[in-house]
Amino acid sequence: MAVAVARLVLKNQKSFLLASSCCGSQKRLLATKKLQTVGKLETPKLHGKYVTSQLFLHRVFGYRGILLFPWLARLYDRDIAGNKQERPPETESEHIHASNKEVKGKTHVYYQVLIDSRDCPFIRAQTESVTFLGNQENNRSLYAIPGLDYVAHEDVLPYTTTEKQPLQHELFDKFLEHNPGQDPPFTPRDTLRAWQEKNHPWLELSDVHKETTEDIRVTVIPFYMGARVSQESSVYWWRYCIRLENLGDETVQLRERHWRIFSLSGTLETVRGRGVVGQEPILSKDQPAFQYSSHVSLQAPSGHMWGTFRMERSDGFTFDCRIPPFTLESKTDDSSTPHGFFG
Repeated sequence: MAVAVARLVLKNQKSFLLASSCCGSQKRLLATKKLQTVGKLETPKLHGKYVTSQLFLHRVFGYRGILLFPWLARLYDRDIAGNKQERPPETESEHIHASNKEVKGKTHVYYQVLIDSRDCPFIRAQTESVTFLGNQENNRSLYAIPGLDYVAHEDVLPYTTTEKQPLQHELFDKFLEHNPGQDPPFTPRDTLRAWQEKNHPWLELSDVHKETTEDIRVTVIPFYMGARVSQESSVYWWRYCIRLENLGDETVQLRERHWRIFSLSGTLETVRGRGVVGQEPILSKDQPAFQYSSHVSLQAPSGHMWGTFRMERSDGFTFDCRIPPFTLESKTDDSSTPHGFFG
């Protein structure tokens, strides 16, 4: 089980990092009874940033990955809102208002990463969640970049390895090359820098929102995807990534979602339904997290979203878990065409 592997690593940081050959489910792990040595765990950084090509194990989902480049996001954490002892630096003056209280944004480091394709089928997160629009005028297709994720600094468990090909991903060799004289022993190719610059508008992570209800923490990251503009109308698109994480001991299951979507055009839409992305995930102590992505469109360049998830405990007790309100903002510069290796 992936999260169990992460916990094993945390208990003994001097031991070799062990992971199943696919970081699979507990049943698969018990069936194969095989563990594969993938490297040696390093001490996580408390300060500073990791460098490009750092190998890591995801602290929550347990997959193997490699860091491409960092993003500096504004983190709006409603769990610490109103805490008078929390005094952010003067540079962290961004703020939003929600639930009649001011929430100040603190800068926080996230990383763009590649996920090992061997682990993708076995983690509780969508691995094709980074999407963008096609660039042809009459093309309404939605493209997905496989095996790409955003990881918070504290979720990185760094490790080293002697393998020349430690990660399986179709873009690994296009973005990185082996250089035994470096630490980590991989250096970014020019194609990675070119791809980052070309696709920056569609990849950029700017805001992260968090809120916890009854030990269930919801994290939301919105992304602007671009607009479909015609003489008759204009439609603006966003994707949003949501992680649900059970911080307590009691098992809960997501049963329903309830969204409120406000558009600058003045419309207010209500969306209700069973589960999320066709699933009703269970959040337990052994498998505490679930992550998914979805999309929303407005006929205005900005808006807001907020809502609740109806959660049910094993004893039948239900409660509403708040989804932190977040802003949908369009970008003026969307002239770049996000094709690169994916078009």
